[in-house]
Amino acid sequence: MPDASQQVNKNLGILIFGRKRPGFDQEWNSMIRTQVLDFVRQLGFNPVGAAAPVLDDEGIHAALDSIEQAKCDALIIIQPSLTDGQFAFTISQRWQDPLILWATPERPTDGKVSSCSLVGQNLWASLLRQAHRPFEFVYGAPGAVRDELLRAIALTSAVRKLRRSKIGVVGTHAPGFIDLAADPFLIRKTFGMQLHSLSMPQFIDRVHQVPDAAVQKDLAKVHKLGLLQTGTKSAPPDEMLAPDSRFYISMTELMQEAGLDALALQCWPELPNIFKQWPYFAISRLSAEGRAVSVEGDIDGALASYISTLLGMGPGFLTDWLEHDEETIFFWHPGMAPLDMCNGVGTECEPTLGEHFNGARPSVVDGPLQTGGPVTVSRIWRCDDRYHITAFEGHAIPPRRNVSGNSLLMEVPGGKVPQRFEKLIHAGLPHHVILHFGHWADSFERLARLLSLEWHS
Repeated sequence: MPDASQQVNKNLGILIFGRKRPGFDQEWNSMIRTQVLDFVRQLGFNPVGAAAPVLDDEGIHAALDSIEQAKCDALIIIQPSLTDGQFAFTISQRWQDPLILWATPERPTDGKVSSCSLVGQNLWASLLRQAHRPFEFVYGAPGAVRDELLRAIALTSAVRKLRRSKIGVVGTHAPGFIDLAADPFLIRKTFGMQLHSLSMPQFIDRVHQVPDAAVQKDLAKVHKLGLLQTGTKSAPPDEMLAPDSRFYISMTELMQEAGLDALALQCWPELPNIFKQWPYFAISRLSAEGRAVSVEGDIDGALASYISTLLGMGPGFLTDWLEHDEETIFFWHPGMAPLDMCNGVGTECEPTLGEHFNGARPSVVDGPLQTGGPVTVSRIWRCDDRYHITAFEGHAIPPRRNVSGNSLLMEVPGGKVPQRFEKLIHAGLPHHVILHFGHWADSFERLARLLSLEWHS
């Protein structure tokens, strides 16, 4: 599950409702409130807004003032005792992002109904749904809902962050790859993100103007990675590494200066023609550092990678779906997988730096991805004037053949891969998908619900 305690603001908004008028077991209400706050602190969060039970509109506004001041990324609503459904609208007027409804259990040893917490959250869920306000739902005692709560926090805070994020594209999509074209207004409408188009000539000038001293400083970091040149037992020469250091520095500084959370780069034909070098090793390094950077001007790919980082799974590997049979899929791209998804340096299948398979220019990362663990395939794309999303799970198995660049063979439980592929391409699936280590399909399906994306299983 996503480790939301590391991915979001440590300040966590929590409203715990009490009651002005008599009713239900208020001793149990107090016990639940104490248990909830202790549990949240154990997870590494600082609960904001829960200093006192919320009883009315005035209390809601006071608590939300403190939550907004603390810049909380997520807001949890708890009813240890059934409260007024009207309060759901009061909160929705102030908090425009998805809520988390956490229903707590009844007192187990009492012969009377102690809280009706689940009933109260059912009421609020119905109200929010009819008001077209997305939410996540968690049910259980503190301590029993760790994974579900962390996932809900990660998902709702990701949606909130998206609406304040910015993605950049240098150039446009690669020639002919029209399926990667993006609509800035649909991106804004669906995710709340801002799309910033950047000049390819200005980026080229930036790469040329990187100071030699900065390149040498970065080369010292590259040498520490211990990568060898493909087909040799020697380290790549600086003449091979220096252009990629210039790419790496340029993209890093561009993202910082423009305030970009994600970047799509048109990697060809200009860059390898002008610099006699591909930027793939630089992108591999940036991705391993947790930055969402895509190739071929794939804006939606960069957007999806950024979402993946917000959910705690890292940016993933943007790849082609190269071939398949009934039960397996072979994924491949020409050498820009995150280094942390490749095998370790010094192992039998270690990553090396070589030349592009098509044009024989450096520097691409050669080497298969790690095998033996769970894998999720995902993609977010635009079709029919709306956004779609898919995610499905499998297992990374040893490859049947070796190819240059980066590749992974995935076994899909239940097979029927050709049928899945045909279903997805009829829904407009682009030729890029993203691979993530671990099983995340449920998180993606919940994200689809929060953002009103068309889900494809």
